[in-house]
Amino acid sequence: MQNTIDTISSLTNKSNTTVAKTDATNGNFSKILQDSIEEINDSQVKGDKSMADLATGEVKDLHQAAIAINKAETSMKMMLEIRNKALSAYKEIARTQI
Repeated sequence: MQNTIDTISSLTNKSNTTVAKTDATNGNFSKILQDSIEEINDSQVKGDKSMADLATGEVKDLHQAAIAINKAETSMKMMLEIRNKALSAYKEIARTQI
């Protein structure tokens, strides 16, 4: 009987640890997502500034301006594709019958 109680007790401790790890993971995911969005926003701002400098003739290095613009465009496309995949996965899960 004592072995059964010890087994149940150890399972309860493991499940509490799993819940704590899940909470920590959720917090990390939101932080990673927030950091990624901020990084994309920064690249968009740099790309816009490079385009404005290019239009006004204030650009000092044409190659750096082109790189900043392309980086902003690529990061925006990647973010949109990730969003589309996440929405697709959500819709697929919502259609799943339980």
